[in-house]
Amino acid sequence: MIKRMVIMLIAVGIVLGGLYGFQVFKAGIIKQVMASIANPAQTVSTTVAQQSEWQDKIEAVGTMKAVNGADLALQVSGIVDKIEFQSGDTVKEGQQLLKLSADDDLAKLDSLRATADNLSITLHRDEEQLKIKAVSQATVDSDAANLKNAQALVAQQMALVDQKTLRAPFSGRLGIRAVDLGQFLTAGTSIVTLQALDQLYVDMSLPQKNISKLKVGQSIDMTVDAYPGKVFKGVLSAINSKVDSSTRNVQVRATVENLDGSLLPGMFGKVEISAGSTQQFVTLPQTAVVYNPYGSLVYIIDNTQSGDSKEKKVRQSFVKTGSTRGDFVAVTDGIKPGDEVVTAGQIKLSNGSRVLIDNTKVPPAENAPVIADH
Repeated sequence: MIKRMVIMLIAVGIVLGGLYGFQVFKAGIIKQVMASIANPAQTVSTTVAQQSEWQDKIEAVGTMKAVNGADLALQVSGIVDKIEFQSGDTVKEGQQLLKLSADDDLAKLDSLRATADNLSITLHRDEEQLKIKAVSQATVDSDAANLKNAQALVAQQMALVDQKTLRAPFSGRLGIRAVDLGQFLTAGTSIVTLQALDQLYVDMSLPQKNISKLKVGQSIDMTVDAYPGKVFKGVLSAINSKVDSSTRNVQVRATVENLDGSLLPGMFGKVEISAGSTQQFVTLPQTAVVYNPYGSLVYIIDNTQSGDSKEKKVRQSFVKTGSTRGDFVAVTDGIKPGDEVVTAGQIKLSNGSRVLIDNTKVPPAENAPVIADH
């Protein structure tokens, strides 16, 4: 009898223990399910950190100016008698472009030349007579002085006539003609612009903190909105000898080759000046870095997990960043080459979050991104 009671008590204990264990197990399962529902795995995009050569760049906006460029005008007034160019012509140095009416000046020039010729004959005759003592030395000296004065007047009149002719001061391309045949021009009226386009200056203003990084001869890359994707090469050719006291900027000039004439004076371009020596840095797309007041961080995929689960865990890593180049940023501390880093979807992540990786629709990061025209 006692033996049966003991067996029954043991059986009841086993049943009660099993029921308790089942309830504990069920509560754990429910807790895990609820946790999964409350914190589901987040879908993210990733990239692998790579080490690459890094050249520091100083960025600026520059304005283009012709190495030789001028708005051509005459220093005398008159009526336009002849136009010998068309808008947009390419001309050579010294080529005649325009003439003002100069009939009165030419007539006066002929008169002065006749006077000079007569005085020259008189001087020659008196020099012959001086040999036989027919005239005095004073007469010959007076004749010589009169001839020199007449010749000076001829040269002066020739200069006045020449001033009524416009010639190209250097080779280049003409702009739009601003005058017409028969028009009266006052002195200084702009007739046409002439620009030498084989080379262009690019003038920029940079903060004074960059002076130590600047050196004549440094290479530059320039892009302009008019030619998306095209890079124009040049070199730093001059650094101003003073800093502007009001802006604390220093003016810098680069020279860019423009043999095809695609660039025009007055255009602006985005300039990158190569500064310092080439270094090796771990680089990431800028979207991978989460910037916070207390420090910048990235989320690194933990690839140490075992199993075939598509879910991964992430861990936070604080990083130190350097300069940027296009879509990329240099990372000086906090990650190493080969680390898989989250580049999109970080907004809901925290240390230890579970993620699903989807890299099917990730736009490529570029060193020199270009905005596409639509």
